[in-house]
Amino acid sequence: MAVAGPRGNLEPDAILCAYREGWFPMGNPVAGTVEWIRPDPRAILSMEDFHCPRRLARTLRSGKFELTLDREFEGVIDACAERRVTWITPPIREAYLALHRQGHAHSVEAWREGSLVGGVYGVRVGAAFMAESMFHRMRDAGKAALAWLILRLKERGYELLDIQMMTPLMERLGAREIAHREYLRRLRRALERDPGWVAGPT
Repeated sequence: MAVAGPRGNLEPDAILCAYREGWFPMGNPVAGTVEWIRPDPRAILSMEDFHCPRRLARTLRSGKFELTLDREFEGVIDACAERRVTWITPPIREAYLALHRQGHAHSVEAWREGSLVGGVYGVRVGAAFMAESMFHRMRDAGKAALAWLILRLKERGYELLDIQMMTPLMERLGAREIAHREYLRRLRRALERDPGWVAGPT
């Protein structure tokens, strides 16, 4: 069950504070409002539980996609919003662009022959990464960007990837649902460290 409630404005500091308390914002395109969500249970991926399926691992090794870090954050968030109904409303978009400019929000991009074909973006707080959305315009492009990101987070010493709500893909990658109380315990532990941002592809 997801609980929604008022949490204040969309300034970067306010959003980061909300994340640290287990909340995140979502735009309501019908009502024209922003809702603050706190799912219970919460879906997370612990780094030690990550499982990269063989086919996806082969895709990463093949070099089919060029993977970049923070090269096209705006393009990724706009592509994620290209749906008939999206929670990435204009105020949400502007808020995350501001977080990116301040170094808190990041993206991984998948390119094919110079075209942006997949990606994922989110926000880092301490040793946790809050994955917000992903997209693909070519099969496996979004998955490749996500898997590359998880591998780099694991190498860097991050503790968890917060995916908020479970999806079939994330379940296959090793994600699981935990109670909100347990989530807050894990989050507080992750907030005690700041491993810094990950290095780009080599």
